[in-house]
Amino acid sequence: MNTTISNNGLPLLPQAPGNQANGAAAGSNNAATDAPASVPGKDDSVRLTDSARALQDAARVDGQSAIDTKRVEKIRQAIADGSYQVNPAAIADKMIALDAQIAGPAKP
Repeated sequence: MNTTISNNGLPLLPQAPGNQANGAAAGSNNAATDAPASVPGKDDSVRLTDSARALQDAARVDGQSAIDTKRVEKIRQAIADGSYQVNPAAIADKMIALDAQIAGPAKP
């Protein structure tokens, strides 16, 4: 299976000699080089890993965005009026817990 990557309108970078795709001169301003080399076939597919599916599911909350816009606005207002208070001990505890989670179980 061949995969074609479009340049999305970005300028093409010059390629090393002997490494030019499809025999076209790299870096030329020819309209043909801006077009994809081939059209994706019907057999192209994308498969998500279980981790990717879990991340997608975690981002959804009952079909809604995972961002609580009311809470964000409340915090934004508290910051603006100077009433927002930071709890450094709670932040430190969560950072330590995250570090322990990333490190995994302690080895004997």
